[in-house]
Amino acid sequence: MVSIDKAIDTKNSNKSALPILERTVKVSRVAKVIKGGRTLRFAVTVVVGNGNGEFGIGTGKSANVPDAVKKAVAQAKKTMIKVPIINDTIPHEIKAKYCGSVVLMKPAPDGTGIKAGASLRAVAEVLGVKNIVTKIWRSTNPSNVVKAAHKGLESMIDVKEEMKNRTSNKPNKENKSDE
Repeated sequence: MVSIDKAIDTKNSNKSALPILERTVKVSRVAKVIKGGRTLRFAVTVVVGNGNGEFGIGTGKSANVPDAVKKAVAQAKKTMIKVPIINDTIPHEIKAKYCGSVVLMKPAPDGTGIKAGASLRAVAEVLGVKNIVTKIWRSTNPSNVVKAAHKGLESMIDVKEEMKNRTSNKPNKENKSDE
């Protein structure tokens, strides 16, 4: 597993004004056997985020690693989602499953830090979460773990926004009695 940390200036990006952080989660060498021998390529899984609640994942494949990383970053920027962050942690506990990986993420008090394996640590760092506790069950394949985290964080709700939506949708009882 290789970790490449970069900050990319995104003047042309419409998603956010902050620089994009990228972490390479997995680099795999894949071979295709043809008549003339083996053709080697590289498959890369990358996590990108702005450190302020937005992140995305992407995969790229090419004959050399830098080109695969460029493709993966371009795809990851297209899949960016917004995640609510409260006091440098996530608002509530989530459990998500993708293929064979099951991921549990819990909010943690200040001073806890990021208690996570390499792939979930990359997600937390680019997301901007400073305190979180995580656990992975079953498959620890980095690609599936990152996708499970994406699926879980995508379903996360902001409590304040949800309460505002619920109170705005309630019918007003005072107006009904006046009619």
